[in-house]
Formats: sequence, C-alpha cells, structure tokens
Amino acid sequence: MFKTEKAKLPALLEKIGEARDLIVPVLRCGQVNFELWERESQADLETLKTSKSPKDVFFPQSETLYSCIRDGKKISVKAEELRDRPFVVFGMKSCDVKALEVLDRVFLDEPADTYYQARREMGTVVSLACREPEETCFCRAFGIDCAEPEGDVAVWMTDASLYWKPLTEKGKALTGLVEDLLTDAGESELDEEKENIRSVCDQLPYMDLSLEGWNPESLQEKFDSPLWEELYRPCLACGTCTFVCPTCQCYDIKDFDTGHGVYRYRCWDSCMYSDFTMMAHGNNRTSQMQRFRQRFMHKLIYYPANYGGMYSCVGCGRCVSKCPSSLNIVKVIKKFAESSGDEGRGGVRP
Repeated sequence: MFKTEKAKLPALLEKIGEARDLIVPVLRCGQVNFELWERESQADLETLKTSKSPKDVFFPQSETLYSCIRDGKKISVKAEELRDRPFVVFGMKSCDVKALEVLDRVFLDEPADTYYQARREMGTVVSLACREPEETCFCRAFGIDCAEPEGDVAVWMTDASLYWKPLTEKGKALTGLVEDLLTDAGESELDEEKENIRSVCDQLPYMDLSLEGWNPESLQEKFDSPLWEELYRPCLACGTCTFVCPTCQCYDIKDFDTGHGVYRYRCWDSCMYSDFTMMAHGNNRTSQMQRFRQRFMHKLIYYPANYGGMYSCVGCGRCVSKCPSSLNIVKVIKKFAESSGDEGRGGVRP
C-alpha cells in the first residue's frame, strides 16, 4: 500500500500520460465521460458516475473490423490492426470493473473476440473507491463492495491523500512508473474511510435489493408472468438503458460503401429496438412487451444460466437515473417481489 498527497494527482496523471495512453473521466460540455487524457483536459475524479460507462474503452460504440478496397477490377481486404499499445484506464468504479468480468465471459469465451481481447491485454485498470455512493446505486445487491474496488490498481481518495494499492502484475508495473510520487502507507490507515463508505451504503434505499427467485430454475415462471404486460407499457423503446449500461454487449455488423470500397464495422445495438435480430423472415420478438421482457430476462435469468450464476447487472444505477419513463431493473425486481408477497426483501429495507 502506498499514498501521496491529493494535490499531487495532476502530477500523477501526467506521469502516467507521458508513458502510456491514459483514459480518465473528463468534464466536457457539462458531462463527465472517459476519454483520452491531454494536458489541457479537465479531469474529473470527483463525479461518482460518468454518463456513459467506460466499457466503450474495451468495447467501442462503433469500430471498423476490416475494409474492402476496390482498385479497378482488383479488390483487397485489409483487417483493422489490433490494439498493440499499452494504455491505462484511471478512475473506474467497482461496479464498472465488475462489468468487465461480465463482458469477459462473453467476448473471451472461445472463440475469443480478438479486438476485445487485445484491448483487455493492453489495458491496465486503475479503480477508484466510491466515497459517497448515490441513491440510485445498488451494487451491493450483486455482491460488489464499492469500498474495496478490484482491478489492477485500487485507489482511494480522502480529503488530503490518495492511497494506491497494486493488485496484479500489471498494477505493479504501473506502480513502478510512478513510484517517485508515492510513499509507503499502512493498510489500517484506510479502515475508517472504508467504514464510512459502507455506512453510506447502509442508508441507501436499493442496496439491499433482493434477487430471490431470479435464477435459471424460475425461467418458465418468470417468462410466462402476466406482470410483463403491465410493466412494459411506460417503455418508450428509446434504448437509453442499453447504451448507458456497462454490461450490455449486443451489437450489429454493417457495411459502409465509400464509393471505392466497403468498410465493415460493428456498432452497439439494443434489444429494445424493433429491428433487433431482424432476419429475412422477420423478427422473433414482434411486440414491445417481448423486447422489454428479453432485456430483463437476459440480465437476471439467461446470463446466470450460461455463466455460473453471475448476473448481467452490476447495480451501477445509470438506468435508474437516465430512463425518461423511470422504468428500470429495480422497478422490475421490486414488482415481482410485491406480487409474491415479499415486498420488504424485494425493495427498500424495512
């Protein structure tokens, strides 16, 4: 465990940015999102959650896969180069780090997605503990401790100090780059800080959200429930929830004709859209209710069934704060709990 003065944070970022590409939360046009750090960047590590999740760093919203170039009658195919330059993502919260584990199980399962795999291999994740979790947070429901972040390096920021703890070999290598800014610190120095963070979590309304009944064994029961017909009606099918979500992994593959060739690229897609998974014969989910149900069944039933019980939600709360209809996964879970007579365990703590 190491520490430095909080006032030295700009020097720390500059030191990392000189050696590697550095991606940090940056305030721009009133919003905070992860982007490439530059000396004139207004880094913002005080804002709890970025508007978009940092999954964009490893799974970009849009990326070219390969291009087909026509030169007369000759056509050449060129694949995009894989990421081969190391980079650092600084300031990911515990929920967003956990979301990478969700994405890893999809994109690194055989056959591995080589574009995603290259970024994961080149990337070093510096996580940041959440000093003051917000009312929309419910990470603890998914077994996440926001006072003890995972990643390659874990960081805590107090009023005066920044604590730095390498957790992996990547983290140790990064520590070596900034060691002249760090001094030794004892683990016990953070005990009070961690306790304060957890005490804040104890007061938040959704942290004890119960997931009882959401398991692969209840698939048919949940799928056939009449509650979906009631729940989906306020949904605008805007897809906002899927685009701010750190674990949604659906994408489409499209071609762009430049006039002298074609770029094949992939871009994020949403199960909330009517043309999602559209095939020659049509779509197998023909109503908005079916699409709405698909989103939550995937996160709470299908994904756990395929990946050892892990949920495809990390309780970041972005969908809670961003949905224009105030319709989100918390409301779905609580509604099912109420229907089974388990209001207390399914929602706000008694």
